[in-house]
Amino acid sequence: MVIIRLSRSGAKKNPYYFITVADSRKPRDGAFIERLGFYNPLAQGQEEVLRIDHKKIDEWIAKGAQLSERVKKLLKDSKLSPEDLEKRKAKKKEKADAKKAAILAKQQEELKAEAAEETPAEEETPAEEEPAAEAAEETPAEEETPAEEEPAVEAAEETPAEEEPAAGEEEVNEISSEEDSKSGTDTESSPSDK
Repeated sequence: MVIIRLSRSGAKKNPYYFITVADSRKPRDGAFIERLGFYNPLAQGQEEVLRIDHKKIDEWIAKGAQLSERVKKLLKDSKLSPEDLEKRKAKKKEKADAKKAAILAKQQEELKAEAAEETPAEEETPAEEEPAAEAAEETPAEEETPAEEEPAVEAAEETPAEEEPAAGEEEVNEISSEEDSKSGTDTESSPSDK
């Protein structure tokens, strides 16, 4: 059977199609009998999107050639004026936008339903936890950054204090050093001393 269909050409992710007459048993991009036009779906600006030789297509249809679904749509589009084609594209876009809006509305309803189911569970929790959570949310991130730096400063201040232990800490250090010497490890000696 002879079929009028699209044959892909162009580069990766940059398609360009030829409208060809071919044997249906041949591969899509394989051998063809005749080229009848082209379709460039990514045309921009003044580039031509679609060119079809209607006389040759009518000849091939008279000989018994079948049209693919996409070529049928392209033939209809080629017979429309540019204004009508733009109206059709705008209508199609509006329909897609309405579908997206319906999906978003449905998702929001599902979220509200889930929140309604979770609300009774939240009421059972103690009231003391809620103010703490709200207070944590109210503190801006800017205030948290200096607070994180302060412990590092405090740690640096504590380091000299550890070198000069207080009277109570000296006894603890002496006991721990005695235990270390009994176990055979010397904390103050380095591997280079051995």
